[in-house]
Amino acid sequence: MSKTRFLITGGAGFIGSNLAAALVAAGERVRVLDNLSTGRRALLERIVPPSGEVELIEGDIRDPVALARAMEGVEVVFHQAADGSVTRSVEVPLATDSNNTHGTVSVLEHARHAGVRRVLFAASSAAYGDDPALPKDESMEPRPLSPYAVSKLAGEMYLKVFSDLYGLETLSLRYFNVFGPGQLPDGPYAAAIPRFAFAALSRQPATVYGDGEQTRDFCYIANVVQANLAAASSPRTLRGEVLNVAGGRAVSLNRVLVVLGDLLGHPVEARHEAPRPGDIRHSCARIDRAREFLGYDPAVPWEQGLPPTLEFLREVIAAPERYARLPC
Repeated sequence: MSKTRFLITGGAGFIGSNLAAALVAAGERVRVLDNLSTGRRALLERIVPPSGEVELIEGDIRDPVALARAMEGVEVVFHQAADGSVTRSVEVPLATDSNNTHGTVSVLEHARHAGVRRVLFAASSAAYGDDPALPKDESMEPRPLSPYAVSKLAGEMYLKVFSDLYGLETLSLRYFNVFGPGQLPDGPYAAAIPRFAFAALSRQPATVYGDGEQTRDFCYIANVVQANLAAASSPRTLRGEVLNVAGGRAVSLNRVLVVLGDLLGHPVEARHEAPRPGDIRHSCARIDRAREFLGYDPAVPWEQGLPPTLEFLREVIAAPERYARLPC
């Protein structure tokens, strides 16, 4: 049996479990480190049937014992673990800082001592803030609006410093509004598309914070997986660069509701509430640098990502206990 070359922190979460599935499909063995605070065993079991190809270590990225065990023999780390909610970060900034900033430093420090070659970081478009210039380019000055955005920006800077000081190869991928199968709609911090789609399938109004004319650059999960795998196998020496990973198109929330309604054959009602603190108004990415650097090509437009997303959410509705959040 081949050795385990890849570690995914947060690998029982939405993006991490999809990465695990792609790696296993490519014939790799994968190790996952996840404290299951938001991740689900069911997500790994759904797309990676239980086998010797995926090793799950239940533990926190701030736990040195768990991290040391997880890093053994690993060449590449996909660092996906994080507290991913802007709204929660506004409510409890210390928790977000601990999870995201301290957690990332812990991952980097253990990676370098374990002889890991490369760390790839799930950065965020939230770093751009509400700069009115569109599309967002990696050369723009960051203007974070939330503790979450600050924590992700700090992670990018730590990756650059660890590369410069210690020779650890690092790369930050700034995700823009990722969605797709495996993304759950539960809780007040859920992302827009799964919340909207779940409401539409349940014939309930979709809660929209603001007037719905705010725009996002929605990126289907297959595109994000493609970017990560390209980064893992890139022949370049990575030195802490930052790349946008997105679809390259601005889409309003109201437009998403219309397309969902067309797919389901009935209108999706919107229930408007006040905008949330820390949310940005408009977002769209320039992806030329990722194309040049990684050969990144977002092959799946956001509209084509909605049917498989709906299919997954139908599965959640049919078996809610399977995906219920368990106490940790």
